[in-house]
Amino acid sequence: MHHKRKKVLVIDDDPDILEIISMVLDSSGFDVLTADNGSNVGELVSSFVPDIILLDVMIGNMDGRDICKALKSSAETFKTPIIIISATHGWHTRHEKHCSADHYISKPFDIDELIEQVHKFSSGV
Repeated sequence: MHHKRKKVLVIDDDPDILEIISMVLDSSGFDVLTADNGSNVGELVSSFVPDIILLDVMIGNMDGRDICKALKSSAETFKTPIIIISATHGWHTRHEKHCSADHYISKPFDIDELIEQVHKFSSGV
């Protein structure tokens, strides 16, 4: 029986992070779409329809929390799990509730933890 691959949208302004996450998740059985900025997230979500979104907190001059809030307040994506990825330690204790992210992973992240969390949150869709 052929299972449909879960789709992951990864938004981060660091090309190395995008490449690592993309390779790891692709080899773990996910379809991955990456974006290096948040300016066209709405279009990407509409065309790709991700099962889960990985979102960096600081994306160039944009704040990932604002993108998260917008996604969580949209009828199209309010149920889509969002995992915030941030190098800002302690970020989740101060800000997670403000944007309704489903989970938080700090950078540098553990590859196995990332895969485990993506599996966990994408399986509920």
